[in-house]
Amino acid sequence: MTTARFSKSFTQQEPIPEEGIAAAVEVMRSGRLHRYNVAPGEEAEVSALERELAQWQGSAYALACSSGGAALRIAMRAAGIGAGDVVLTNAFTLAPVPGAIVAVGARAVLVEITEDLRLDLDDLEAKIAVHQPKAVMASHMRGHLCDMERLSAICDRAGVPLIEDCAHTMGAKWNGRRSGSFGLAGAFSSQTYKHLNSGEGGFLVSDDADFMARAIILSGSYMLYGRHGAAPSEEHFRQARLEMPNTSARMDNLRAALLRPQLARIEDAISRWNDRYRVTASVLATCPQIVLPRRPAQEDYVGSSIQFRLPGISAQGAEAFIARAADLGVELKWFGAGDPVGFTSAHSSWHYVAPQSLPRTDDILAGLFDMRLPLTFTVEDCRQIGEIISACAAEQMAGDAS
Repeated sequence: MTTARFSKSFTQQEPIPEEGIAAAVEVMRSGRLHRYNVAPGEEAEVSALERELAQWQGSAYALACSSGGAALRIAMRAAGIGAGDVVLTNAFTLAPVPGAIVAVGARAVLVEITEDLRLDLDDLEAKIAVHQPKAVMASHMRGHLCDMERLSAICDRAGVPLIEDCAHTMGAKWNGRRSGSFGLAGAFSSQTYKHLNSGEGGFLVSDDADFMARAIILSGSYMLYGRHGAAPSEEHFRQARLEMPNTSARMDNLRAALLRPQLARIEDAISRWNDRYRVTASVLATCPQIVLPRRPAQEDYVGSSIQFRLPGISAQGAEAFIARAADLGVELKWFGAGDPVGFTSAHSSWHYVAPQSLPRTDDILAGLFDMRLPLTFTVEDCRQIGEIISACAAEQMAGDAS
């Protein structure tokens, strides 16, 4: 194999827009970093961000939080979920999702996925009948939306609230409708490797006024909920302000200042991510050993990462494949590893969740690989990366077969 080595970093993000830097400096000069510490007549950066996010998302209400995980925990508590309650979620997700369920005292029951990495709705329906869950937390893992209309209908028929984990689908749509708008609430993340970057941060959106009032109190508003940029009216807080605990999960003005210009540019970022995804996928599709997830016509995705499978690869072969790609400068993650690596883990390593039999998911994860597509890569970079992966895959699978 004579493929040239790739030399760029898979963790290098684009710089914060100059307007964000200037706004953050102004916040620091003012000393008013706390979201409720504003001068008379001023709108806090966090409140402005909430207002702008709700308008962009098309939701009635939006809440800025300290992280996406905090948004998930707040959503569950605001929905009345607590000790011993069952919450169904994907077997293929990242650890903060089951972690949020466990953190509120609930019990995570995992649902199988399809070969296209989407929530298996047949298995979901069967497990709703068996477990009578208090909620379904659909994790749109790595940006793959299931049939959202069918998912909503399943939850509605069962009377089970739907909470969407949209950490990887900010701006994605199903039949023209944004992810995060199909259920009771949608949670987003602005951790560095997501679609907006404030280092850490998160959002919760909803059209349910009473739910959002509880969420705002839970986030740590004290009696200052009137200073929120996209909040329900006063009457929805009358009981919530006395009943909900303060969990101190607020976003600060410094992070909001960094995020507002990024939100204003997100549609352009989505277009550029998808350019990179399509080129990478087109190259990988020429390799007969590689299987790409199908992207349904109803789905408008955000291609900030790409996944592919090498069905039948051995564990030893998967490790050799990753090592060979790394030698050529390409950083891949493997979801079939027995132990967690970096941000990547499989359900068998979540010992805070009861062990569960998920044979279809396990078979898929055994040959599943994942790669970031940062906007610091050019389209031609992505073509080269695709060629490296294809060459390594063909070589490895030939070796496994011999």
